[in-house]
Amino acid sequence: MDTKSALPALLAVVLAGCATTSASTPQHAFFRQLSTLCGKAFAGRVVADTPAPTGADPFAQGPLVMHVRECTRDTIRIPFHVGADRSRTWVVTRTWQGLRLKHDHRHADGTPDALTQYGGDTRDAGTAGRQEFPADGESRAMFLAQGRAVSVDNVWALEIAPGRVFVYELARPGRLFRVEFDLTRPVAPPPAPWGAGD
Repeated sequence: MDTKSALPALLAVVLAGCATTSASTPQHAFFRQLSTLCGKAFAGRVVADTPAPTGADPFAQGPLVMHVRECTRDTIRIPFHVGADRSRTWVVTRTWQGLRLKHDHRHADGTPDALTQYGGDTRDAGTAGRQEFPADGESRAMFLAQGRAVSVDNVWALEIAPGRVFVYELARPGRLFRVEFDLTRPVAPPPAPWGAGD
């Protein structure tokens, strides 16, 4: 086999190896596990909220429900309902480097909130059961512009133990917030989040 005919074959082998490696990373394993929940909704409860709220607690205003509502090959949209408040959607996206988490916040009329599309990308492999998302530069700039300097060190995390529990977590120095959702008991899907239509 001459050099010209061997090159395409060698390139195919190299690309196949790369595809196999990227498809077997912890981020992709996590994404696949999350995808298996598509179409289902689950009730949750706050298991950590430190320091405790000093005023009205928005997460005590009704049932907490996550709905893995939309799934494509590269994006999963998860509305997070707090009672009648349908303003929050977590958006998990696959990237070339790993995974990205963004928070899509809307008003009841569907318009974006002033504080929306914040989040970050994974910085390391994580595990098939837990991925962490430190605040990215765009989010930090938004927090500063909105007078939320305390949030610039936010690190969000998602956890999944298949068939058992899903966790959403927000952590920063002096702050920990965790919600656990019971995957053993699906609930009726809630209405569409604000801005998504029916």
